[in-house]
Amino acid sequence: MENLRVTSVQTLLHWEDKTANLKQLEEKLSPLTGHTDLIILPEMFTTGFSMRPAQLAESMNDATMQWLTHQANELNAVVTGSFIATENGNYYNRLVWMRPDGSYETYDKRHLFTYAEEHLHYTAGTARLVVELKGWKILPLICYDLRFPVWSRNVEKYDLLFYVANFPERRNHAWKSLLVARAIENQVYTIGVNRVGNDGHDIYHAGDSCLIDYTGEVVHQVSHLENIFTTSLSYSALVDYRNRFAFLQDQDSFYIV
Repeated sequence: MENLRVTSVQTLLHWEDKTANLKQLEEKLSPLTGHTDLIILPEMFTTGFSMRPAQLAESMNDATMQWLTHQANELNAVVTGSFIATENGNYYNRLVWMRPDGSYETYDKRHLFTYAEEHLHYTAGTARLVVELKGWKILPLICYDLRFPVWSRNVEKYDLLFYVANFPERRNHAWKSLLVARAIENQVYTIGVNRVGNDGHDIYHAGDSCLIDYTGEVVHQVSHLENIFTTSLSYSALVDYRNRFAFLQDQDSFYIV
């Protein structure tokens, strides 16, 4: 199995300004052409974490989807992140997994952040998404999903888990601690991609985007600064560790309802 080149994009987000965010991201991503297989953007990368979907939501053939299609093709890499989508009269915090050939899959955030009344504005997803890239199985999740370990439970023998987020600095102890926990309990590479800067409610985000290996070791973490980080993940090292410490075979059996 090939190694996987993964890029995390920790960036400032212009509050509820889709045009400005897409423009700045296009400039940041351009140098990555040919140097990565997967580019991960923050949660709601076009707007910031807004509770105004009626004004900001887009259909699945609108500007953001067109931008993702173009970027994935130009960069010859999967580009992923979440935005405010509307479909069948509902609003979703929707992650798109956009491939270079224009095909895509979606994941709608399962756990809506009731503290910010996200559940009053958005419809929760009901299904997980496990995707494949270069033979790797990958589970993408969104922000608040991090607090619910059953939802990230490794029953499909996936290899990489990532969370796209707008996780504020005031709760960064939970962010950093739970990412390590998810990596250890699932024996997977785990990546958290967060934004930096103040949002429209003057809530500060320190970023703290990080890469954690399958042992729970923090390999890379950046705080307070914009940062684009690309690394190569070793599949053989992951499999060797799982073979030596076969903990997943001992996990409890139950079903999520």
